[in-house]
Amino acid sequence: MRTDLRFQANGVGLAAWLYRPALPGPRPALILSHGFSALMEMGLDDYARRFAAAGFICLVYNHRNFGGSEGTPRHDIDPWQQVSDMRDAISFLRTLPEVDPERLGLWGTSYAGGHALVVSALDRRVRCVVSQVPLVEGYQTLRSWTGDSWPKIQARFIADRDACYGGAAPKTSQPAREGSETWDWVQATDREKLYPNEITLRSLEMLGSYEPGQFIERISPTPLLMILAEHDEQTPFAGQLAAFDRAGHPRQLITLPCKHYDPYTVQFEPACDAACEWFVRHLAP
Repeated sequence: MRTDLRFQANGVGLAAWLYRPALPGPRPALILSHGFSALMEMGLDDYARRFAAAGFICLVYNHRNFGGSEGTPRHDIDPWQQVSDMRDAISFLRTLPEVDPERLGLWGTSYAGGHALVVSALDRRVRCVVSQVPLVEGYQTLRSWTGDSWPKIQARFIADRDACYGGAAPKTSQPAREGSETWDWVQATDREKLYPNEITLRSLEMLGSYEPGQFIERISPTPLLMILAEHDEQTPFAGQLAAFDRAGHPRQLITLPCKHYDPYTVQFEPACDAACEWFVRHLAP
């Protein structure tokens, strides 16, 4: 059963779905959150329903400034604010009487896959974590996106900062350009046509300073599963592998023969099955 709700995270109301399995409580619970500029309506219902069928209460939410969640500037992505909001999501789940507060897990994908690494390293309330196609190296990722235009994008960041200091509204950018891999994924998953295709320019600047992989050694002894796409061109595969190699035990690596967005579509079954098995192994009674 899915319930629409709103919970408070650092004073902002976040739109969320809560899935309750038809089983007696208290139950283990999972938090699911999406990647850079994506909405929970773009494929997360499929994951949450599968996890709920396995006996987990699931909280799925939209990041602040996106979708039905509150917050301004709209479509502004501050990674450390999102990390703090994820920790408030943990606190919210622990207030629910049907939730076992000692059996909480995180499932994060892409940008939020990086958040899942950071939060599980910082917050011992997390007892199990799955990080799917995660951002681990913000600087290297942004450089791979911008290529030869790196000096120009740096100049745009500076101009935007100066303009915002003078009272101007933040400049924006379109993360999904027609014909790109991201564009194709949006067309495949945005069934309700809710995706705004807009982010603030400073969201990219903040991404370039965010390094979730630097926290990975601190996750152990929390069990870590990383699910990676071998042909990932959005969050580079080599950096993800290097980060996993630094992780402590217990850990497991799943690699899929696909691109970044395929775990939401054509590779959903193996990605979801691996995550579900990991959570059952480490959070089941």
